[in-house]
Amino acid sequence: MAKKGKPAELIISKSRTKGAAKKCNVSSDFYGALDKKVRELIAAAEARAMGNKRKTLKPQDL
Repeated sequence: MAKKGKPAELIISKSRTKGAAKKCNVSSDFYGALDKKVRELIAAAEARAMGNKRKTLKPQDL
């Protein structure tokens, strides 16, 4: 995790996100919101995996 005051590096790719949105333009603040959702999904998947005594994330953790 990034320290407070320092912006976290995006884990999503802006160019791939823009390429995946074929019917719409992508606003600059969309990337941050998408990155936040992805981080939340990963955190929830980690919690589920750890709850099942695993250290490997699997599709069913989503």
